[in-house]
Amino acid sequence: MKISVTWLAVCIGAALVAAPGLAQSSAKSAKAFTPPKTPWGDPDLQGQWPASSQIPMQRPATLSSETQLSDEELAKRKADFDKAQAADSEEFAKNTGSGPSSINPPAYWIERARPTKQASLVVDPPDGRIPPLTPEAQARIKALRGGKGPGSHFPDVVNSWEDFDIYSRCISRGMLSSMLPTLYNFGNEIVQAPGYVVIRSEMIHESRVIPLDRRPHVGKDIKTYMGDSRGHWEGNTLVVETTNFNGKIGIGGAAPTTDALMIVERFTRVAPDELSYDATISDPGTWTKPWKIHYPYKLDPTYPIYEYACHEGNYMMLNALKGARELEKQGRDTAAHQFSPGNR
Repeated sequence: MKISVTWLAVCIGAALVAAPGLAQSSAKSAKAFTPPKTPWGDPDLQGQWPASSQIPMQRPATLSSETQLSDEELAKRKADFDKAQAADSEEFAKNTGSGPSSINPPAYWIERARPTKQASLVVDPPDGRIPPLTPEAQARIKALRGGKGPGSHFPDVVNSWEDFDIYSRCISRGMLSSMLPTLYNFGNEIVQAPGYVVIRSEMIHESRVIPLDRRPHVGKDIKTYMGDSRGHWEGNTLVVETTNFNGKIGIGGAAPTTDALMIVERFTRVAPDELSYDATISDPGTWTKPWKIHYPYKLDPTYPIYEYACHEGNYMMLNALKGARELEKQGRDTAAHQFSPGNR
């Protein structure tokens, strides 16, 4: 599908516009710091950059004009974090394997990322909110699962494989989710070679091999969950444009995007242990305008990336469906028990 010149201009404009505070901060840091170079002369971005800071995707309506949390708000989030950590430890200590059945993992499996002062991942639009869905996208939502909407990572019913999203089915987290915090396995590793950058995401074992020679994207008939990435350098910033998506991934809780989705990422090392990450998301068939996120990665040389085999997700789906059918035969409730902090 071809992207119009007008829409491309909008996308490029959005990519250049950031929330004022973050843009000024990043610009100052980038100007003050000269990143190391690889032996062949490219800026060196290599290392372990886990997404271990927990930042909400969208800004709460009460903070619509604030890009940063106040000290009091940050203290509250840290207190909630400490409370959740303590509850996890208590659950682990008392775990006996008994209790209600659930399709969810135990809470103590969660690797909780610490909160930061950044109010939301979304930095453009300025209110920190994802733009409204287009009428086309709203119609796609209504058409899914007989009007129930897209499948979920933790569905409340298990009547069909469609009740589960592609993440639960161990297919992919897709772009952009593969770069962002999740339940656990936060790893993102960058490896470089002459003419290439490789980004390896721990969950779900995704690796993007990104050529830097400005070759064109693959043909329009080749479409995948992770898309087709092409990169180039703009000074010390790695710019990666990804297209050729298959129209089966959702971003930010939206309906599945279309095959016109384009994501432009910008990676800039702004300190020895800090990587500034900005991504502009545009899909005229899903959102009324492009939008942008910012994430501050911290270098963690000690972070180990583990194999994320994800077999348990495949077994879980089959067993959950079989279990629900057995309960139906017995005339029992088939609702899936959901985890919540109040029923640990």
